[in-house]
Amino acid sequence: MLRSPRVTSPWRRVIPTALGLLAVLAPVAQARAEGVVDRVARSGQLVLIGDPGLAPMLSRDAQGQPQGYGVEVARRVAAELSAAVGRPVSLRFEPVTDPAALGQRIAQGKADLACGVPFSWERDMTVDYSLPIGLSGLRLLAPAGRFDGAPEALAGRSIGVVRDSLAETELRGMQPAARAVPFANLPAAVSALQAGRVEGVIGDSSLLAGLVRAQGATGLALTPEDPYERYAVACLVPENDSAFRNLVNLAIARFLQNYLDGQPEAVAAIDRWLGPGSALQLPQERIRTYFETVLLGVEALRPLPAPAPSGRPAP
Repeated sequence: MLRSPRVTSPWRRVIPTALGLLAVLAPVAQARAEGVVDRVARSGQLVLIGDPGLAPMLSRDAQGQPQGYGVEVARRVAAELSAAVGRPVSLRFEPVTDPAALGQRIAQGKADLACGVPFSWERDMTVDYSLPIGLSGLRLLAPAGRFDGAPEALAGRSIGVVRDSLAETELRGMQPAARAVPFANLPAAVSALQAGRVEGVIGDSSLLAGLVRAQGATGLALTPEDPYERYAVACLVPENDSAFRNLVNLAIARFLQNYLDGQPEAVAAIDRWLGPGSALQLPQERIRTYFETVLLGVEALRPLPAPAPSGRPAP
């Protein structure tokens, strides 16, 4: 009797591999299925992550508590969540000094929010971004007079950058002859500059200005006047969690609108970190112009006028 040749199905190899992958992804899928709003409604906590050495976005006060522009945004997100879930929501901060770990922790459901992060197409594949909360760019920090910011002057010079960052990519593109020296984070790069181990540092100009002020460093200057590249900074949120992202965007829009409307608490909170007297010394008019640009595509959020007393028409 003739027997049909034995055929080995490719599924015999694929199924075990797929099951193993599902076992690895199951905790992440479960965290995503719950969603941040549901998780916050259950726990009463919103988890913010970030590097506390990166003022003005994030730092610690004298009591060790988180502070900064990113924290101000996160507090308003917590308030928006509180109104949505009908219970008090507290902000819990967890320090993360590795820039690459920010997106990973949020994608894995181990954190909810990270604010003050530049947009990246690569990172956008695994997490989502909120409305922008500010504008920054890449510049060079070095002893005053050493460089004028021209890429030609960087050839053969040791320049510190954060490993696998936009600054590293930009430096290699605009001056391949520069000697890029990678560091784990921006504070480490600035410390190396002060110790004379590198001749300059390219990074986010807002964060570099904040580090110089926080460390009391003198004799350093940021060049060129116009950044090598400009970009918006925003908050990272879990991917495909539209309920949470909508509330984050609503909180940000209210905050920016309140500044534009001259609401004293919002003006004081933002100017403390970005405006006159801050490390960045940004003119209020420049802040207002950018906020207006951000809000062009969304509905203005202003309180409705109080109803007129009975029998009297509203003015």
